[in-house]
Amino acid sequence: MKQVVQSLKTGIVEVLDVPTPQRSSGCVSINTSLSLISAGTERMMIDFGRGNWVQKARQQPDKVRMVLNKMRTDGLGATVHAVSTKLDQPLAPGYCNVGVVEYCGAGVSGISVGDRIVSNGKHAEHVVVPGNLCARIPEGVSDEDAAFTVVGAIGLQGIRLAQVGLGETVAVIGLGLIGLLTVQLLRAQGCRVIGIDFDVQKLSLAEKFGASTIHLDDGVDPVQAAVQFSRGRGVDAVLITAATDSNDPVRQAAQMCRKRGRIVLVGVAGLNLSRADFYEKELSFQVSCSYGPGRYDPTYEEGGVDYPIGYVRWTEQRNFEAVLDMMAAGAIDCESLRTHEFDVEAAAAAYDVIAGAAPSLGVILRYHCGNSASAPAQSIAMPRPAETDIRSAAHKVVLNAIGAGNYASAVLLPAFSRTEAIFRCIASGSGLSAAHLARKFGFEVASTDTAALIADPDANAVVITTRHNSHASLVLEALAAGKHIFVEKPLALSEAEIAQIETGYQALDRPPHLMIGFNRRFAPLAVDAKRRIGLSAAPVSMIYIVNAGAIPQDHWTQDPDIGGGRIVGECCHFIDLLRFFAGAPILSHDIISMREGVRDTVTINLNFANGSIGTIHYFCNGHPSFPKERIQIFQAGHVIEIDNFRWSSGFGSGKLSGARRFRQDKGQIGCANAFVEAISKGGASPIPFGEIIEVSRVSIELANMIRSPG
Repeated sequence: MKQVVQSLKTGIVEVLDVPTPQRSSGCVSINTSLSLISAGTERMMIDFGRGNWVQKARQQPDKVRMVLNKMRTDGLGATVHAVSTKLDQPLAPGYCNVGVVEYCGAGVSGISVGDRIVSNGKHAEHVVVPGNLCARIPEGVSDEDAAFTVVGAIGLQGIRLAQVGLGETVAVIGLGLIGLLTVQLLRAQGCRVIGIDFDVQKLSLAEKFGASTIHLDDGVDPVQAAVQFSRGRGVDAVLITAATDSNDPVRQAAQMCRKRGRIVLVGVAGLNLSRADFYEKELSFQVSCSYGPGRYDPTYEEGGVDYPIGYVRWTEQRNFEAVLDMMAAGAIDCESLRTHEFDVEAAAAAYDVIAGAAPSLGVILRYHCGNSASAPAQSIAMPRPAETDIRSAAHKVVLNAIGAGNYASAVLLPAFSRTEAIFRCIASGSGLSAAHLARKFGFEVASTDTAALIADPDANAVVITTRHNSHASLVLEALAAGKHIFVEKPLALSEAEIAQIETGYQALDRPPHLMIGFNRRFAPLAVDAKRRIGLSAAPVSMIYIVNAGAIPQDHWTQDPDIGGGRIVGECCHFIDLLRFFAGAPILSHDIISMREGVRDTVTINLNFANGSIGTIHYFCNGHPSFPKERIQIFQAGHVIEIDNFRWSSGFGSGKLSGARRFRQDKGQIGCANAFVEAISKGGASPIPFGEIIEVSRVSIELANMIRSPG
């Protein structure tokens, strides 16, 4: 299918062939008829992409601080690589989609196959969208008008937050698409509206929709004009729908408001507020969040759990419906807002229009709905830089990759690209990320069909880097297909899944290699430390300090059913490394947290069969400028310290020498290479299966101790 893609690095807009997105429960699959380019939001992204490094940094000062902290802890090389990889990821723009439903997943209600529908889907021929982000289009509302629904809902949510009523006076600062739709919605609600902008054509449209206007280039004082419009009392509310770095909109809004007036920021503006302006009038100021309640709430959007209407009357979906009802009643004029239309293949020209100086508002992209030439395809062949006959290379490793997220892109696939493995197919849920990484790393096929990749007879190994809750099931499928498996941690999220994998593996006469991404034991500094430990038979005592950093509790990794939580999802790394250093099974383990119910900041104690002991301090309340990982190993009068996998030091008799690396190396390349060599040379698994099961089981047990204290 065709999908519009923008580069964050260069700002270039392309239309790419990508696999159709994966269908799932709770979601609706839509065959797109047209979509609307949101000139304000999407122009900002183009400007960001086309800017140089300095301009990008000025637009995101918070990210600059993160980069500087990473440079101090991880080194220049690792930081440059991380930033370049992030900017290299393609952006899929668009959130105003209209089309026909071609599939409804389980749990979707009120929507049927064949319905015309609006959603916040991307600029693509086929999109898959959660049911709560869709709304049916009423009879009598054209596709062209319905395309403005989502943008209109953004303005409507600002109006709801401003709590305006019949007869109140409202100023709208910024008359782009959202501003002009906001003017119409306010007028339909019985408000007196004054619109403020620099653009004469937009001001003329606002007047057509029933608003008075202020032309900022005419030298008129907008504050005095707005106060005069309000009969000298000050406006009741101001909606800022502009996109600017200037502080003027907020300053002027405060000055033109009456006492206890309301200001809602719908767009973007400078926020250097004057306390005096707000204090003396007791003004309220609020930032509006997109389409309404439910936005960015994974339980609502991804889980499909609606808010009870008796408690939350207007969700983002119900705001969509309200805007569509206004269109059906003839209260919103969208035809006057449409200025350009392009076929989707000409999307680059459409973006040149919104980024240029010529006037534009609603720019429509049209698709070929129902065209057999654009029939859905879950897998597409990719052009390869060099032909490789994988059938004549049976002695080698032929990889299929499932998952194309940040870690796969930035770390794992670059590591495997430095081995002798051949890349064949890569799959992801969205299709776009798979197509991007297929082009980048030379895969033959990009797909969204994970079952086909596992069954593929031309591949003998599978790399799994999906979300954690899918790891165990994919491992079991790959075991049944006889594939060698590299699965990024964790192996599983529950004891039951561990038992299933253990049973499935042991039932095979000749089990394939099953490798988990415990890369730290392959880090050069860790390998050297293990060699030094092996010089003595004495047990070791170990302290592992992890400055893990905070992750919001609503992030998917924190969900026990999806990410497993941070003990299962990340601490397994550190448990495995101490198991590697100790060289003996874990006999007992315990865990304490900072306070009951907090899973992030913990201390883990491990006792090993050979008398070794280890403590992991996994702390999430530190500062990012402090190194993430520091390991101290004590043994028979010697001490080895590894600092963030960049250097190590030795202390004790004989003055153990230290080591320093130019860039951080956590062992990902060594880990990937060990897996590939074990398959190609027929050697033993780099990490014994028993150790993988042991560490995975201990991680799950430790997490359960915190979830059920006592």
